[in-house]
Amino acid sequence: MRHTASHRERCGMRLDELDYDLPETLIAQSPPERRDGARMLVVQRGKGELRDAEVTKFIECLPPRSVVVLNDTKVIPARLHGSKKTGGKAELLLVELLEDRGAEQRWLVMGRASKGLKPAMEIDFGGGLGATVYKRLDGGFAEVWLRAEADVKSAVREVGEMPLPPYIRREAAEGDRDRYQTVFAEREGAVAAPTAGLHLTKEMLSQIEAHGHEVLRVTLHVGPGTFLPVKASTLAEHEMHEERYCIEADVAARLNQARTEGRPIIAVGTTVVRTLESAAGPDGVQAGEERTRLFIRPPYDFQVVDGLLTNFHLPRSTLLALVMAFGGEEPVRAAYRHAVENKYRFFSYGDAMFLCGEMR
Repeated sequence: MRHTASHRERCGMRLDELDYDLPETLIAQSPPERRDGARMLVVQRGKGELRDAEVTKFIECLPPRSVVVLNDTKVIPARLHGSKKTGGKAELLLVELLEDRGAEQRWLVMGRASKGLKPAMEIDFGGGLGATVYKRLDGGFAEVWLRAEADVKSAVREVGEMPLPPYIRREAAEGDRDRYQTVFAEREGAVAAPTAGLHLTKEMLSQIEAHGHEVLRVTLHVGPGTFLPVKASTLAEHEMHEERYCIEADVAARLNQARTEGRPIIAVGTTVVRTLESAAGPDGVQAGEERTRLFIRPPYDFQVVDGLLTNFHLPRSTLLALVMAFGGEEPVRAAYRHAVENKYRFFSYGDAMFLCGEMR
């Protein structure tokens, strides 16, 4: 069936337009030996000119007087494995803290257990940490009360595992507590890492500032929706999961000053793009703590972001749709074909792509 432009305008981008062939051997199962040791494909936004490089060359690719924006969310060891009092295994993925009483906390979770999660079900995770299911919700979610002998936060840090994505087909290791976390992570609340930021070292950030660029931080707590596949046949039918973000007043003021001065704003990761574009208003970037369901997909008129450092994303994903909206559908498709042909490493622990206005 031939889809006309008017059909696309009515129904939106089709899911199959986000598809590409990826050999499973290119899905990175572990980080590079050095944090900044990944490759980086430089792509001219909208035009598609390509250049193979390394992440260590990121600074050289930045336009003069850039503003580099990071997401300082911190991944919590959100995966809890336990057993029910009646026997059988249970697993929870902590999603959002709803109420904090110190020795007990109420959490929104995704969970699974033999015969399912049921209200009043009790789960023991060891280390003095336990849970009682409060109520079941739609979509595989539930609310639970976590309880600890002293402090729930400390107990979760002790017994929880880093929530590696499902395409990493191994158990989380102790080394993931460091490498599945950015060096600038500060505000706890994410259940997935803002993976573009995993490539940057403290030394690189210092060099960025030493070269006359500015580094700013915003916060978006990455939720489990980042791993959920798009099931609708068109993107217009897909409903995004809500995520929390925060932009401090001084950061918003500096971003707006940079826009006034014509300085390029470079987002490190799609989460930064969603944060800045969600906060864009008639008077510039708005400060505050908010929630967003913004779904960026072609066509989209970007208000704030001029450049994007990102990883390579899953086929048929909302993140790939965002990258196509930013870089151009055909240029991004060509870049992904190049990456596959040249055996770049894909997804969270994989290589990077820098989408920029002009090749430097």
